[in-house]
Amino acid sequence: MLERQKDNDILTRINLKVLHNSNTCCSTRVFPARRFLHSLGAIFSFISKDAVAKVQIMESYCGGEQRDKYVSLQSMVEYELANGLVGVQKRSGGADSGCRTVLRLHRALRWLQLFLEGLRTGREDSRTSVICTDSYNASLATYHPWVVRKAATVAFCALPPRNAFLEIMNVGTPEEAVAMLGEALPYICDVYGITQELFAQHKLLDLP
Repeated sequence: MLERQKDNDILTRINLKVLHNSNTCCSTRVFPARRFLHSLGAIFSFISKDAVAKVQIMESYCGGEQRDKYVSLQSMVEYELANGLVGVQKRSGGADSGCRTVLRLHRALRWLQLFLEGLRTGREDSRTSVICTDSYNASLATYHPWVVRKAATVAFCALPPRNAFLEIMNVGTPEEAVAMLGEALPYICDVYGITQELFAQHKLLDLP
């Protein structure tokens, strides 16, 4: 279903792109996370809308005047650090830096990774709300204000049971959905691991 494919693109044509191979090479294989989040409805809108905005920022960098500096995560990090573009504050009148933007997508991807893994390994009678809340608390909640955390956890309570939720994914039976997750998750783990290692190396994981 998903094939490993090498290319020099960095986050162009992405919903969330699956990066593969090494810190200096990105794959163009797309994991349809944006479409997936939209398919889950309004409960996840606070995550999906922010992810879409961040993707659009990265697309503008990848198609901009300095697009040759954004052909890989490695080249982006090196370019922005060398030119003082990362910063701890949002650039006046402009978008966040590529590093800050990717970091926020990286954090959202961690939530998605934990959530999908919880769905994949959960029992048939598992409560999706618990899986989602636990995944959120272990990832994105750290970076959200109390009001957002409270609203999110209340909204998660409206999620249907695991098997009903898997059917909402529209990939077949719950068993087929679990199999699909088993194929997709290794790629998500690759993306997360590559970005985590690179950003840790350059001390970029705690950008505000």
